[in-house]
Amino acid sequence: MTINLADYPLLAQINSPKDLRNISQDQLPRISNELRNFLLNSVSKSSGHFASGLGTIELTVALHFVYNTPFDHLIWDVGHQAYPHKILTGRRDQLRTIRQKDGLHPFPWREESEYDTLSVGHSSTSISAALGLAVAAEKEGENRKTVAVIGDGAMTAGMAFEALNHAGDIKKDMLVILNDNEMSISENVGALNNHLAKLLSGSLYTGLREGSKRLLKNIPPIKELASRAEEHLKGMVVPSTFFEELGFNYIGPIDGHDVNGLVDTIKNMRNLKGPQLLHIATKKGKGYHAAEQDPIKYHAVPKFNPNDANLPKSKPALPTYSQIFGDWLCKTAKVDPKLVAITPAMREGSGMVEFSQRFPDQYFDVAIAEQHAITYAAGLAIGGQRPVVAIYSSFLQRGYDQLIHDVAIQNLPVLFAVDRAGIVGADGATHQGSFDLSFLRCIPNMVIMAPANERECQLMLNTGHQLDTPAVVRYPRGNGTGEKLPNVDETIEIGKGLTILKGNGQAGKRVALLSFGTMLAEAKTAATELNASLVDMRFVKPLDDDLINELAAQHDYLITIEDNAIAGGAGSAVNEYLLAQGKAIKVLNIGIPDHFIKHGTQTEVHQELGLDSTGIVTKINNFTG
Repeated sequence: MTINLADYPLLAQINSPKDLRNISQDQLPRISNELRNFLLNSVSKSSGHFASGLGTIELTVALHFVYNTPFDHLIWDVGHQAYPHKILTGRRDQLRTIRQKDGLHPFPWREESEYDTLSVGHSSTSISAALGLAVAAEKEGENRKTVAVIGDGAMTAGMAFEALNHAGDIKKDMLVILNDNEMSISENVGALNNHLAKLLSGSLYTGLREGSKRLLKNIPPIKELASRAEEHLKGMVVPSTFFEELGFNYIGPIDGHDVNGLVDTIKNMRNLKGPQLLHIATKKGKGYHAAEQDPIKYHAVPKFNPNDANLPKSKPALPTYSQIFGDWLCKTAKVDPKLVAITPAMREGSGMVEFSQRFPDQYFDVAIAEQHAITYAAGLAIGGQRPVVAIYSSFLQRGYDQLIHDVAIQNLPVLFAVDRAGIVGADGATHQGSFDLSFLRCIPNMVIMAPANERECQLMLNTGHQLDTPAVVRYPRGNGTGEKLPNVDETIEIGKGLTILKGNGQAGKRVALLSFGTMLAEAKTAATELNASLVDMRFVKPLDDDLINELAAQHDYLITIEDNAIAGGAGSAVNEYLLAQGKAIKVLNIGIPDHFIKHGTQTEVHQELGLDSTGIVTKINNFTG
């Protein structure tokens, strides 16, 4: 994929923000247009996050024009919207590699560029980090500036408010830019978001603003006064009081697509003392009609034709595990009115769209608030409901204390449907589901299940939903295998695995593979090649002790296989059991090694880690000699 830079004469000259700052301000609208077109043409050919970046073109240009980056610190919350930032900071010609193995990281990443102040990927971390940097800058005494850009969706998280509260209290010099596009990934929810929207769209504000413009626009001496009056009006009508009560000087909202207006405002705010908040209004997908009309669909895109009004439809495939979960929710809710499902702002990703439409009274999107989601589920469970928390593995990390303190200690019947477990792929280290088995299995009262296919997934969801204790079903990103799905009343026995193959092996080298989760297909290929035994363990907690005893008695080597960190994972549970029983047998744990896993496709990463059938066979042969 090549892009002709001759089509972008100004952008072609910008190899760093210093080059941008050498261009006259009146050229910035043209640069913004070129940057928007470059982003469209590049991402349409490579795939990646799309609509968010289109909405931050002018802001990105303005920030790098006003601030002396990288000396001044610029932090992007989450980072979906940072592709334009990457383009302007020396990575323009590499953008075609984004999210691909050995290519650009999908989010701002410190190892990749000195312009990426904070490595990000999860929501609502920017203000906390910016405040720390602002304190450090004050101690340094070099007049270094700090800016955090946070979306209105990310502002719904408690962590953002904790940071605002602290920043307003200690009053360090920093600028927080609230990028208000009325979207995160799914539609924003919450009282604060609704309050902002009502005020900003109110007839009083819009009527006074437009009326004053019409009245005064043709009187030159009063034009500046009118402009200042409009800014003052904005400050009065929007909930400036909310942020000012937290200790911030609030300015806005202003048009986030007026690059010169942004430059002028940010220049004015750059040297103000204390914590500042600039509220800008943008449109996610700005400049590309299809993305403006459906920013959820265009949040992250495959390769597509920009001249086609529709994204290409993928070839018919087996349902994803997220869809399998959504199907289970709908089937179960039909027969159980006490089922309530909770998502922290991931309705689409977690396969809950149909459920939210068919069972709106049993569906709760709590916004980007994982801690609240889990304790909210605890309250529902105490109140006699049957809560299901649908959450990505890497996002569950954010609610760990609540899981222990509010669910597990009280032994409440909350079912966790843990999506994106194991290697996720293109989103990289911040999103890999590498650790859930490790951080969950040490918690008392938990039942932890790892299905090998979609039939087992729904069987385990049925089983977990009927338990009177906390339960976890963890499943990967990707498609099922075509198994027939069970009825909603079918369950499985707790802590019992299945024997899949009984191998003969060689004398002194009899091998048994203990597979946890969807590694079973690759493990079966490996076991067949090795003439080894194979079991589908199904449960990480409680383990099937009888099955482990039987395998240890009949084999010379036990091999555990999982799509989770080896450290503390399912294999470690087997090790602990064997040691406690005093069983002398050689054990090899195969899983994710002790480092953070970079981005690439799931297939590429599994091959690189030796988690495909070929890698499994090689590891076993090396271990058994």
